[in-house]
Parts: sequence; structure tokens; C-alpha cells
Amino acid sequence: MESTSRRSFLAPRLGLTPAAAERARLTYRDFGKTGLKLTPVSFGCMLVGDQSVIERAADMGIVHFDTARSYQGGNNERMVGAALKGRRQKVVISSKTPARTKAEALADLDTSLKEIGTDYLDIWYLHSRNKPEEVPDEQLEAQAQAKKAGKIRFAGVSTHLNMPEMLAHLVKRGQTDVILTSYNFTMAPDVGEAIRAARQAGVAIVAMKVMAGGFKRIQRGDRLYGADPGALTRKLSREGGMLSALKWVLKNESVDTAIIGITSVEELEENVRAMAEPFSERDAQTLALQLDRIRSLYCRMCGACTGACPRGIPVADVLRHLAYAEGYGQFPLARERFLELPQTVRQVRCADCGSCAVQCPNGVAVRERLARAQQLFA
Repeated sequence: MESTSRRSFLAPRLGLTPAAAERARLTYRDFGKTGLKLTPVSFGCMLVGDQSVIERAADMGIVHFDTARSYQGGNNERMVGAALKGRRQKVVISSKTPARTKAEALADLDTSLKEIGTDYLDIWYLHSRNKPEEVPDEQLEAQAQAKKAGKIRFAGVSTHLNMPEMLAHLVKRGQTDVILTSYNFTMAPDVGEAIRAARQAGVAIVAMKVMAGGFKRIQRGDRLYGADPGALTRKLSREGGMLSALKWVLKNESVDTAIIGITSVEELEENVRAMAEPFSERDAQTLALQLDRIRSLYCRMCGACTGACPRGIPVADVLRHLAYAEGYGQFPLARERFLELPQTVRQVRCADCGSCAVQCPNGVAVRERLARAQQLFA
């Protein structure tokens, strides 16, 4: 990879601005059968609070920007639209609906278009569908109707759990153009195999949860993490771990792009590095150590715990909420998601159980982690 000084030297000689120099060295991948070409790293906008970071990414040549109806109470869509105003024909914008009926989904779509300030979405996802029955015919019909009306270009589904089953199901149904799927270095090989099979069938693949919980970005100074949150940060992370995790995902050529939650220009520039640096043996060693450190903390989203709790706790969902708080430093988002659970579930206290019925095959300390979530959010 070129050094910063070399880029600074070349830019004026080639008549390029620094932003144009960045674009000149980015690579692009085919995006399934859509005809689009995207950079391997895309901008996940869920966590960003500074519009200028989105603008900087677009200046650098990042093409795809991902938001959702539920992010920041709808404010995220509004900010993304403002940041990309005037660039609409040059970028790919995706949003998502959590709605479970056709009418509610289409109403969400109209709201998303209004908030973003656009006539269409490039990709519209049915959000967080983790079982085949969570993608009923009426919701696929909603996407088909929206596509016919010109309100969306491509129909997508996002899935957090049971990825091999979900990818195979969506490919078989044949009505999904894009799948947004959890994928990272902690997961079993069958997830990567399912991704390759779906991509070979022509479905565009977007990876998320790439950083395996993002345990580098703990909310510093928050009272929830005690007197020395920096100590927890050092325990859960290692310099270079996040970059290595991203490079691991991108080495799978069946991944068309990965959406990364970016909050600052510094994070943006680090993630762009992953497009220029190959995955190395040193990266593999870094991830092996990182995996040892987060083994008991991070849910692999394999779905083995689904329905296993006799008191009805959706284990993987609650562990994901905890990762939002501890991994990404997003306590308000995590608590908001937790409070969306039924009251009967929110009232459960794992500390009251004599033993836990859920035994994670990947070594996650389920009872302790759920108790931690209940302590923080309930």
C-alpha cells in the first residue's frame, strides 16, 4: 500500500485532489447480478453522528451507504439524505423495514423515501429475518409492488441468525436480489460456504457484524464500565484486531461488500486500508488471540440456542443487544432494543435460575452474559 507521503507526492503531479487520489486506488467488485459495482468496504451509518464523515467517505469514492427506518428513531435516514444530497445518482443507498405486514412495510418505505429525500432506494431490506417463516409471501409481494412502482431497484433481506438455512431458503425462493448477512472470523465454515453458494446463484452478498462485536470500541468513561473502562478495553482488544477482522471477511471473494459501522474519519481511513492490504499470517495470529479473548463473550449467531430457554428469553437477540453496548459503545441503542422485548421476557432474571438450560456450543457464558444484559438494561 502507498504511504501517505507517497500519495501526497503523486496527487499534485497527477493533477488530483487528495480525495481523487484516494478514489484512484480503490477497487470495486461486481454486486451480484445487479449490474452495480461497489467498493469492498461500504458505510454502515447506524452509529455515525457526524454528517461530515459520510460526506468524506463519498469524496473518497465509497459508493454504498446503509441506513434503516429504525436507526436513531428515524433521524439516521434524515442525516444520510442530507449528507448525500446532490450525489444521489452517484451513490447506492439502502434502508430497511422491521415491519411484519405488507401494509406496514410499504408505509415504512414511503416514510424512508421522505426522510432521505429521494424518489427511490437502491436496496430495500426486510430487516432481521432469521427464520424462513419470517419472510412470508405478502412481504415479498410488498417488495415486488415497490419495485414495479419504481420506489426500489433491488429487493433485499437481512439476517442475523441461522445464516446457512436463511441463505439457502432465500436462494430457493428466487425473489431476493441482495442478502445482508452476519459474517465474521468467529463463525463456522458453513456460513462461508452458504455465502459462496448464494453468490454463485447470482445473489449479491453484503456482510455485516464483521468486527465480531466490535469489542475495541467500548464507551469510555461510562459509569457502567467501572472506574477504569480503559482496562476493559485493553482486555478485550488488541491493536490491529479490527482491521484484521475486516480483511478476513474481504478475502472471501463471494462477499461483494461489507458494511462497517463508522463513526469518525480515523475509522473510515483505517477501514479503507483493508481494501489495499491482503490478509496475512500476522492477521491470522491476531484474530486467533482475539477469538480466545472474546470466546465467552461473543455470540456466533449460529442459532443453536433458539427456543432453548424455558423462560422464553431470545438468547441470541439479547446477546446482540449487549454487544451494541459493550462492543460499539451504543448503550441507548442497546437499551432501546432490549425494551422492545415483551414485558414477560424483560422481567426474567437469570440469576434466579439454579442452572441454565442453554449450553452454547461455542463456549459463550450464556447465563453470565444474559444477567449482565438484565443488569444494564432492565
